[in-house]
Amino acid sequence: MTAPVDPAATPGPPRRTLAQRAPDILVWGGVVVLLALSFAPVEMRKVTLLFSNSENMRVFAHDLLRPDFSYWKLYVAQMWLTVQIALWGTVIAVILAIPFGLACARNVSPVWLQQPMRLFMNLLRSIPDLVVGMLFLVAVGPGPLAGVIAIALNTGAVLAKLFSEAVEAIDKGPVEGVRATGALRIQEIGWGVIPQVAPLWTSYGLYRLESNARSATVLGLIGAGGIGQTLFETLNSFSYSQVSAIVLVIVVAVSLIDFLSQAIRSRLL
Repeated sequence: MTAPVDPAATPGPPRRTLAQRAPDILVWGGVVVLLALSFAPVEMRKVTLLFSNSENMRVFAHDLLRPDFSYWKLYVAQMWLTVQIALWGTVIAVILAIPFGLACARNVSPVWLQQPMRLFMNLLRSIPDLVVGMLFLVAVGPGPLAGVIAIALNTGAVLAKLFSEAVEAIDKGPVEGVRATGALRIQEIGWGVIPQVAPLWTSYGLYRLESNARSATVLGLIGAGGIGQTLFETLNSFSYSQVSAIVLVIVVAVSLIDFLSQAIRSRLL
């Protein structure tokens, strides 16, 4: 007969000392402190207005729930232009991000190249799309090209960071195997690095394409073409039924892009 097991004698999960828990306490404590300090600046006390002004919201939503598709051909054409802006911006961004990402990777590039490139990518990422778009509107004039360039630069910097992190996480074995054959540095990258990161890079590019479809819509507000410009004009004219129709077109288009990219990613990863 098996002797009963004393619960007190059963070893439990290892307990962490206070010194081991201190970093976690500091991090989460810092988050709580930041939330408390930012409560007033972000006017969280006004959240009750969502309920006290609910009648105003219902009046506003009345038109939004009655979409007007009288100009649906125009909306679809402008949305297609927006998708093309996002597609071109993303493709150019990927082309830029490949060399930039390799240059930012610690295990591929020398320090004298890696650190300046990281700073340059941080600079590009920190500038909002709207600011870059306004800059190129002056250079090339209003239209889709300014939106393409704005998306390409910002997305290129974001993808360069993601690409470099993927390169830094690769298995060193294939690279060392290629190096053992006497291959040049560029051949090590081409045969030992790129095959490992290509599926993940493609996944990142597809994800940014989804995001850029929304970014291209926002860039339309400053005259960069596409559905955003039409949306801005209808908002200014208080044509909320048409605004609702445009929003529905945007939702359908972005959802289709999302489904397509998910299908492609599922075959790659």
